[in-house]
Amino acid sequence: MTTRLKWTIVVAVSLLALGATAVVGVLAWQEFQNSSSSPSAVETASAVDVAGDRIVFRNTASGQGYGHVASVPLDDPTAARAVTDTACDRVDATDDEFVCLRTERGIAPTFTAALFDHDGVEQAQWPLPGIPSRTRLSADGSRIATTAFVTGHSYATVGFSTETIIRTAAGESLGNLEDFTLTIDGQPIAAIDRNFWGVTFVDDQTFYATASSGGKTWLVLGDLGARTLTSVAEGVECPSVSPDGTRIAFKRVTSGDGPTVHWTPAVLDLATGGVTLLPEERGIDDQIEWLDDETILYGLPREGVAGDTDVWALAADGSGEPEIFIEHAWSPSVVRG
Repeated sequence: MTTRLKWTIVVAVSLLALGATAVVGVLAWQEFQNSSSSPSAVETASAVDVAGDRIVFRNTASGQGYGHVASVPLDDPTAARAVTDTACDRVDATDDEFVCLRTERGIAPTFTAALFDHDGVEQAQWPLPGIPSRTRLSADGSRIATTAFVTGHSYATVGFSTETIIRTAAGESLGNLEDFTLTIDGQPIAAIDRNFWGVTFVDDQTFYATASSGGKTWLVLGDLGARTLTSVAEGVECPSVSPDGTRIAFKRVTSGDGPTVHWTPAVLDLATGGVTLLPEERGIDDQIEWLDDETILYGLPREGVAGDTDVWALAADGSGEPEIFIEHAWSPSVVRG
């Protein structure tokens, strides 16, 4: 077989493979378009019907509005939901605005973060280096934290790497946590494998986050002005500070490793250092949200339904069993005026 013939065969096979890939992509896109244009599987309402104290979340009900930011009244989470025109992978909100991490689909997907007011008007936008993971706003809306996977796609992926940056409401970077001084048990740590994710704000200068290195994780207290991160407790991932500031809800590894890891929701008392593991048998991979000082919220995949999730509620003291709080929902954010 001549060299020219060999190359002709290689080119022909490559073109066929590319053509098949394109056909699969087009068919998948058409299927997505058809499913997202069908009537919503849940009752919807206009935005004016859902004002005041509310839960803002990502709608995962099939049909129109799938993947879009939605909200329900805080005192009636089973009510009809107001669904916006904004699609997000993760969302966090205050009474004035919400931050949206999203995947822009295409031949080569891109990833962005944006800040919107509740009329859907974009206030700022900036690129993300990889798959959206976590985001939080400070209570006054002046600080925005985002975490994206630079490599890997979940915290169970071996060798994953993240980028976590804190910005102003105008999108201006206040620093990548990789560039902060990390101190663990009084010793500076500058290991090349260190990672940071899951910011939760105390105020516009102080926050908690997760740091990892050498197979261990820590809750760290961050200071924006001093650009420091100082360890508080070991074995804490994806922290969320309680409304009263006295506790941290988080996920803790209770079994397994790598792709078989099992995370259990837990609560750390900051004054005593005591940890309460909560009665949730299913593994969670979410950054917990506090409904109030007594109850936490988190998302779980809906069993047997790809792409669908529910938000569950659980007593923070471990005194009750998990209950569904909002069906077909993800990434909940409690908003009070």
